[in-house]
Amino acid sequence: MNQVNTAALSPAGLARALPDAGDDAGDAAAQAGVQIGHLSVRFGARTVLDDLSLTIRRGELLTVLGRSGCGKTTLLRFIAGFIEADGLSGSLTVAGRDLTHVPPHRRNLGLLFQSYALFPHLSVFENVAFGLRARRVPSRDVARRVADALKLVQLGDSGHVMPAQLSGGMQQRVALARALVIEPDVLLLDEPLSALDANLRASVRSELKALHERLPNLTIVCVTHDQDDALVLSDRTLLMRDGRIAQLGTPQQLYDTPRDAYVARYLGAANLLPPHVAFALGDPRHDERDRLACIRPEQLTIAPLGDGSLHGTVTSVEWYGAVLSVQVVLDAMPDEPTLVTMQRSQRMKPEKGMRVSLRYEADDVVLVHP
Repeated sequence: MNQVNTAALSPAGLARALPDAGDDAGDAAAQAGVQIGHLSVRFGARTVLDDLSLTIRRGELLTVLGRSGCGKTTLLRFIAGFIEADGLSGSLTVAGRDLTHVPPHRRNLGLLFQSYALFPHLSVFENVAFGLRARRVPSRDVARRVADALKLVQLGDSGHVMPAQLSGGMQQRVALARALVIEPDVLLLDEPLSALDANLRASVRSELKALHERLPNLTIVCVTHDQDDALVLSDRTLLMRDGRIAQLGTPQQLYDTPRDAYVARYLGAANLLPPHVAFALGDPRHDERDRLACIRPEQLTIAPLGDGSLHGTVTSVEWYGAVLSVQVVLDAMPDEPTLVTMQRSQRMKPEKGMRVSLRYEADDVVLVHP
């Protein structure tokens, strides 16, 4: 079993327990990040992951995003050591150690599952202490480290409480404290927010981001299907499709410069127009045949008819508090509506049936593959 570092579990303590940032990027990834090489996972005739290679930097929060069945959970389970498949190949290095064939209980990884998996018959303190007791950490250190972990997730006074007495968000914090108390090399989060309602989800998401800021050297891999999780939490986002990497980059890169139509639509609403519609004559992109022009709804402005480059008819107006979502059927594209989002405070007040024009900056338009 791995030697447990019994340094105080606090932002400063965990920062000391993990290597300092600032080394050469390649060395840092090898020493304390996660490196996956040519990973393939096959169950019978079905290929779940197909020759995937990935480096996650030390201290990085990477969200793995994608639809059900794309392979994102299988990737997380491979890192954790839970995969048993008839077709499994590839390598795994974590914190400089080759873990390819190391059993799960010797990988020193923190896990937080969708269901939290708390023991209902144990107090909050004993739930958090469970991993430490399994590692035979001395009792005096268990008490100190559990207290530090609960304080880190803002539950310092709840050690005596039973899980059933806690809200869903508080149970999630207990599970997070249990994952952190062992001082893991990597924290793995599997859909950690999906069981929460919308308001609580946003609150806990902010808490996770704040926690990562307090522990800047802790590597976190978070699997989610929710684009807001990726946009808010990530240092980088890995979007998967059919067992492969669709695109990897910062959330802003994926949103502003998507590689293809799949990425554009997954990271938010996207209008995909033929280039000859989006670009004026004389623009070299006007005659592009192999790609589509991607314009985000917020980059479009509704103007009086004739005061813009695209013309059409408003077919619906939906109110979302401070924002209006407007659909416009363009004369040049009668079969697919174009979406515009606008602030209610704008002077133009579109109504259904109104003839309008759309304005935008040509530099905001991105060419993507279909």
